[in-house]
Amino acid sequence: MSDFSARRVMMVDTQVRPSDVTKFPIIEAMLAVPREVYVPAAMREAAYMGENVEIAQGRVVLEARTLAKMLDALDVQPGEMVLDLGCGLGYSTAVIARLADAVVAVEEDEALAAEAQRTLSAEGVDNAAVIVGPLAAGDAKHAPYDVITLQGGVEVVPDALLAQLREGGRIGAVFLEGALGVARVGYKIDGVVTWRFAFNATAPLLPGFAAKRGFTL
Repeated sequence: MSDFSARRVMMVDTQVRPSDVTKFPIIEAMLAVPREVYVPAAMREAAYMGENVEIAQGRVVLEARTLAKMLDALDVQPGEMVLDLGCGLGYSTAVIARLADAVVAVEEDEALAAEAQRTLSAEGVDNAAVIVGPLAAGDAKHAPYDVITLQGGVEVVPDALLAQLREGGRIGAVFLEGALGVARVGYKIDGVVTWRFAFNATAPLLPGFAAKRGFTL
């Protein structure tokens, strides 16, 4: 275990801090959460590499830099409620749970969701719940949320999801544009979400977030 602890410190020192992530709660959370328990057993040795870790077909744990910079831009506060979409095996949820009051995690892959809930419970993360359902539908039952995070790439974000964001709330997503990806944060003001550039990043497209392809002759 000490070996993984050392890797965790190294991940923060080489991937997170150099990316201009300076908020202490984020650094503390990433030092505290054992990333290796939130990846498939076969991938544990790769858990701290500076890249996305595949956990299922087309699904990844976002690289530490991307998650940290997104959380930095979203500025999650201790009293806030967060919706974490595409939580996979629960790593992002565990990190966010240390920053927020409560986290509702949504995962449409039932096997991933069950494993995430098991691991989160085993790790004592008691202010997070994993819900099984389509990612793009969010979880209206517990809305509105102060912050919404998407743990993967998107082409479009459905209005039904934006409707679950509280007035004054923030949403973070990696938009895929050709070969490149751009992380943006959306701010809800007067019922309208305005997106702003945050940083460059890439991630596989999450199910349910592809743009409708128009038919052209």
